[in-house]
Amino acid sequence: MRLLGNIIWLILGGLFLSLSWAFVGLILSITIVGLPLGVQAFKMAKLTLSPFGKTVYYGGGLGSTIANVFWIVLVGWWMALGYVVAGLANMITIIGIPFGIQSFKMAALSLMPFGSRVAKNLY
Repeated sequence: MRLLGNIIWLILGGLFLSLSWAFVGLILSITIVGLPLGVQAFKMAKLTLSPFGKTVYYGGGLGSTIANVFWIVLVGWWMALGYVVAGLANMITIIGIPFGIQSFKMAALSLMPFGSRVAKNLY
């Protein structure tokens, strides 16, 4: 079921959002200061390709909070907006509701990725 969900996810906007993350990662990786942000963007691109079957655990400390503030100002808010738009578009139909919910979860993660970790579900 995860495989089918991920394939449909790619068709309904996941591929476009993943390519957007990769582009952001390239732009942020130009400078040494932006390199940690670029690496995080590449991790988000990878997660966006196959989000079903994974759980996000939030955490972190002061360093993660500071990094998340810079992240939100530079790229987080507009990437989260992309997920919200995709989520609203997916929620139009009954079949798209699980994909819309997944988009909203990814929107929250795209606002605060530092200090969070992604784990595969065992089921």
